[in-house]
Amino acid sequence: MKFSEVFVPGGFPRYTYNPREQLGLEERLAQSKENLCKLVTVTGQTKSGKTVLARRIFPPEEAVWVDGGTVSEEDDFWQVIVSQLGLFQATQDTTSYEASKGLEASIGGEASAIVAKGSAELSGQASIVRREAQSGSRSVSSHVAALDGLRRQGVPLIVDDFHYIPREVQGSIVRALKPLIFDGLPVVIIAIPHRRYDALKVEKEMTGRIGPIDIPTWSLDELRFIPRTGFQQLNCELPPSLATTLAEEAIGSPHLMQEFCRGLCRTLGIHETGPAMRLEPSERQVQDVFRDVAETIGRPIFEKLARGPRQRADRIPRQLKNGKTVDIYQLVLHALASIRPGLISLEYEQLRAAIRDVSASQVPQLQEVARVLKHMASIAATDQSSTPVIDFEEEEKKLHITDPFFAFYLRWGELAQ
Repeated sequence: MKFSEVFVPGGFPRYTYNPREQLGLEERLAQSKENLCKLVTVTGQTKSGKTVLARRIFPPEEAVWVDGGTVSEEDDFWQVIVSQLGLFQATQDTTSYEASKGLEASIGGEASAIVAKGSAELSGQASIVRREAQSGSRSVSSHVAALDGLRRQGVPLIVDDFHYIPREVQGSIVRALKPLIFDGLPVVIIAIPHRRYDALKVEKEMTGRIGPIDIPTWSLDELRFIPRTGFQQLNCELPPSLATTLAEEAIGSPHLMQEFCRGLCRTLGIHETGPAMRLEPSERQVQDVFRDVAETIGRPIFEKLARGPRQRADRIPRQLKNGKTVDIYQLVLHALASIRPGLISLEYEQLRAAIRDVSASQVPQLQEVARVLKHMASIAATDQSSTPVIDFEEEEKKLHITDPFFAFYLRWGELAQ
């Protein structure tokens, strides 16, 4: 068995799937198939296994899956459903009309060319038939076609990354799906924790019609299951202390743990199942794996956040305590890196304290930092090569680090060092 078949970051981990049976997550999600009449929300941190769980219960071949990251307008959403259900939005109708008219006749035997012999009189009835046809075509919107298709086929609908859909579009979608949900159609939306109530905010009538399923952060033991099970498939033994080190650095993310295990296989030259062996990587080899993973998965979006928006003329140079000169965007990232965060929510005062710890100059004012965080969140949300890594609630002045990849880069990336 190849190591790439055992450890599958970003895919379905056939050989290292951990059902976390003690939490009963699969059973709770499967209940949505039993005429639950509720909108089911699956919430958990990014890369925490929400999608893997949902695909376990609702395989793509048995459900309609919509990726919220691809929906910028409402029609995008309905078009995906129309395409996956194989529906047609235009139909051709043809209607035929048939009319007949009766005709009676009396023909004498001598004069008839039809009757060869005899003088008997022949009486009969003939019909004249007229046929007419009318044809026309009609088309319906993708919205109407999708809802009709879901209603007739009863196929479960799963909306992944619901929080990426614009708020006004979310409202239209939930309102349109509400009658189908009430009729028992399984509808599941997957989102990150601090956006779990988006469906309620956009549609008040869904109050009492939400079935929440929260995906807890993975424990160290649940994360250790992945290397323990996976390396057994490869006939390798991993020291328990190393499995714990990997779990502690995974920030509660099974995806990151899969990345670590793949990295160890490459570093130690384990390509497939072979003779039994005990793995004893050095501390430096393990740290190299962490740095490689950080550079691979975190650097692109990190650099975009560090650059900030295109306008740079008004940025004041700021001195760090390590002697480096940065602008305000880099200052904020240095402050975050000093915290070595996990998936956390930061109040402004916490971030301000971190800025004070790394800065050798005056700490920026609240409105300056808020402006930077707002721009960063906008950059993260519109980046096409990655998922949004941070979210900033301007009214609450609260920053959410939502992506373990980004948090891991703050720990192990070049700037963090």
